[in-house]
Amino acid sequence: MWVEGKNRLKDSTRASYVEAINLYLVPGIGHVRLQDLSEHHLAQLSAAMVQINNLPEDQKPSEMLRRLLGARSLAPKVRLAEGEKPGLKRKQPLSASRIQRVHRVLSSALGTAVKTKKIGRNPAEHVELPRVPKRRPLVWTPERVARWRETGKVPGKVMVWGPQLCGEFLDFAEARKERLYPLYHLTATRGLRRGEVCGVRWEDSDFDGTKTVSLLESLDEDDDGLKSEASWRTVALDDIKLTLLRAWRANQRRERLAAGADWTDTGLIFTTEDGKALREEYVSERFAAIVKAAGLPPIRFHDLRHCAATLMLAAGVDMKVVSATLGHSRYSFTADVYTSVVPEVAQAAAEATAAIIPRRRAMST
Repeated sequence: MWVEGKNRLKDSTRASYVEAINLYLVPGIGHVRLQDLSEHHLAQLSAAMVQINNLPEDQKPSEMLRRLLGARSLAPKVRLAEGEKPGLKRKQPLSASRIQRVHRVLSSALGTAVKTKKIGRNPAEHVELPRVPKRRPLVWTPERVARWRETGKVPGKVMVWGPQLCGEFLDFAEARKERLYPLYHLTATRGLRRGEVCGVRWEDSDFDGTKTVSLLESLDEDDDGLKSEASWRTVALDDIKLTLLRAWRANQRRERLAAGADWTDTGLIFTTEDGKALREEYVSERFAAIVKAAGLPPIRFHDLRHCAATLMLAAGVDMKVVSATLGHSRYSFTADVYTSVVPEVAQAAAEATAAIIPRRRAMST
């Protein structure tokens, strides 16, 4: 199987590839000869995936859809989320992003087939897929926090802490002497992706000269840590982070001595106590546990990256610098997502716009 040759995939990525293959690609188009596979077959697959748990009552399922539903019925049960009742059936349609992820797996496999000259062209390149709706971050304002404490409802899919809540999280993690506190501090203020912060190496840091750390590679050959050429970047470190990282390095050396022959020399900055690479899921799980213990309104670990952007904007950092720090491929993307996120930034823009207009007399207050 194609995925077996992907030797550098992370375990979580490999698992998602295998799931896409077993649940959708094999039952959907596995019977079609590679040389006969066309855009028409892939468009049918995409349409059938859209119809999962979403088929109108008066419409009969296609043969493609029946195969997909059959594969899903035989798949192992997904582990229940916290608070989810046993036996609860998940009847939600597939999201557009999920369909796109399955399509990317297929496109990658077909791209390999083109490179190895098994087919002349990749039929997945021009298939029209469902659009993924934009989800702009929402800031946890005092009003939203109060409402959340009353109802337990989170107002949006992507939530971001402002400076106050971010500071409360860092204070809480530091006071509890959380082992990964330096990792969370670096992420919250410099906006590294999870794959980046788990894959950054000592050899790519310069604490005494340029005071930077370079993000040069991902642990995953399919690069879900580094998203574009702009992601290969050098990030500046302030004195607080330099102090934290030097202390982390000293502690890591003590852990290495304690581990002895059991130490694994990965060269990574952030590791387990025996030197192995951190499991990315653990980093997120531990973050969620700290947030819950602190009684803070919830955000995902990935949303710390959004926090870094909002903190920089609130501090007056130029949008282009923010874009470069985050490793966005397009400045326009950064501006589109973040300009309206931080109330402080929006208020400053409103005041500046009003102040630039010449008036004969000052407006009364």
